[in-house]
Amino acid sequence: MSEADVSRALRRIAHEIVERNKGADDLLLLGIPTRGVELARRLAALLHEMEGADVPVGELDITMFRDDLRHQPTRAPMPTRIPAAGVDDRVVVLVDDVLYSGRTIRAALDALADLGRPRAVRLAVLVDRGHRELPIRADHVGKNLPTAHTERVMVRLAGVDEAGDSVTIAAGETRAGRPSTPGGPR
Repeated sequence: MSEADVSRALRRIAHEIVERNKGADDLLLLGIPTRGVELARRLAALLHEMEGADVPVGELDITMFRDDLRHQPTRAPMPTRIPAAGVDDRVVVLVDDVLYSGRTIRAALDALADLGRPRAVRLAVLVDRGHRELPIRADHVGKNLPTAHTERVMVRLAGVDEAGDSVTIAAGETRAGRPSTPGGPR
């Protein structure tokens, strides 16, 4: 995906969010670090442009809620930042860059449950690469990108990475079907 493709995908996701929610009222976008936070900020800007509403954005670190901590190299926890209004009775849209096994989203749901009780939880991802291990699906997908387990989906975003926006697929080494660089390209 080129920079223009990423931009179009985010605009489409923003339109889908507004349509499904019947506006931007009671929305809260929670980005999953690292690139999910940047994507959530961009979606909030698009929602403001479309609806004139200031949709709050937060960051939801899921590190300590992962079920694969024993199998992955340790990653330092990132801060969780929830807007002052909290998550109770809000429509929370979890935002991430790549949906793969579903384990990150399961961890995000566990982390969110510790913060309160949203009215609804939805999932928006830039790329769905398939290979689910858990019964999780995204409500809003920028691009379905079929991949092999041995491939890595590399998302680069201006503001996070040195390069501009892009999504590429690369061959990668794996251990038992898992990406070789946790927290990096997937």
